Amino acid sequence: MKLLVVIVNYRVTHLTIDCLHSVAAEIASVPATRVAVCENGTGDNSSEQIQHAIDANGWAPWCKLTRLDTNLGFTGGNNAVIRPALQSDDPPEYVLLLNADTIVRPNAFKALVDYMDQHPKVGIAGSRLEDPDGTPQRSAFRFQSPLGEFEGNLKLGMISRLLSRWIVAPPVVNDTLETDWVSGASMIIRREVLRDIGLLDEGYFTYFDDIDYCFNAKKKGWPTWYVPASRVVHLVGQSTGVNSKPKRPPPYMLDARRRYFLKNHSMVYAAAVDACMLLGQCLWKLRVLLTGKQDNSPPHLLGDSFRHSVFIRGFKIEDVENPALEKLSTNT
Repeated sequence: MKLLVVIVNYRVTHLTIDCLHSVAAEIASVPATRVAVCENGTGDNSSEQIQHAIDANGWAPWCKLTRLDTNLGFTGGNNAVIRPALQSDDPPEYVLLLNADTIVRPNAFKALVDYMDQHPKVGIAGSRLEDPDGTPQRSAFRFQSPLGEFEGNLKLGMISRLLSRWIVAPPVVNDTLETDWVSGASMIIRREVLRDIGLLDEGYFTYFDDIDYCFNAKKKGWPTWYVPASRVVHLVGQSTGVNSKPKRPPPYMLDARRRYFLKNHSMVYAAAVDACMLLGQCLWKLRVLLTGKQDNSPPHLLGDSFRHSVFIRGFKIEDVENPALEKLSTNT
């Protein structure tokens, strides 16, 4: 198999089917491509709807559905498909993680695969993500740092200019370039990378898993590149409810952030990152109070960030609680 495209569905069945329609037009562009859809424990008739779409549209020769009873998050849902694929008699040369809330543009797959074929030392590559009208989204990033967290939470032009080299999400460019990490909404991974560093870390559940994966790939000598010739529409945050509008972040997002820094950096570094984040948020709140500027930050962000910081939760590396399993435990 040349390419395995993995799509995880959770509560966005209509978007998953729309995504498959766009994927169908691109299957022939990369011979020996297969698609695996993981229905990630939505708990309704989503599996039946997706299977009906596969059968009715004649996608069965290249598309297979896997059903899970419980939502295992982005990491567990992807791994449930990738693990047996790597152990099969025909393991994929590349695995493409593709969000269910995406629409692939023409040649999106081919551009990524061609780039990886031509650059065998590159381990991971990501697409240019964009809005339906073609407006680009920031999808090539720098790793988070204390100064980057301070800048991102303070949101003050003068400080941003001084700290420009640490900005996590730099302005979009049209050039193919090496970057620290790319969005897991459309991220291709070389098989050798998966065998070298393993599958996605299921301790994250959802969020920060793509950053973690690119970080650990880089440590093993596998760089990540941004390939804007591969264009993918991303309808941001449809499956998690977290999007561009200010909305209170779920606890598992903040817990994933804390896990990432403790797992990959020192306790001192994790404390510095949290301190700079909280300082930036406090100064932002003070600026809003003094100037009357509109506060566009998510509700309760400062309090939630403090409660989930290392200063309250401590320095032990913990798995992020799966809210689906927590709900099952409560119900029983």
